[in-house]
Amino acid sequence: MIQVNVTIDYDGKFYMTNVITSRDTSDEEVMKLAASQIEKQWKE
Repeated sequence: MIQVNVTIDYDGKFYMTNVITSRDTSDEEVMKLAASQIEKQWKE
């Protein structure tokens, strides 16, 4: 497992989040996971 720091543009603002994933996860999947985390955080 690795920790990846990702910056996401969400609703016109930039947010930084961490994604913990396996080494063989594609960049596209990491970005999807990061976007999902940001959406969940701001919909609460």
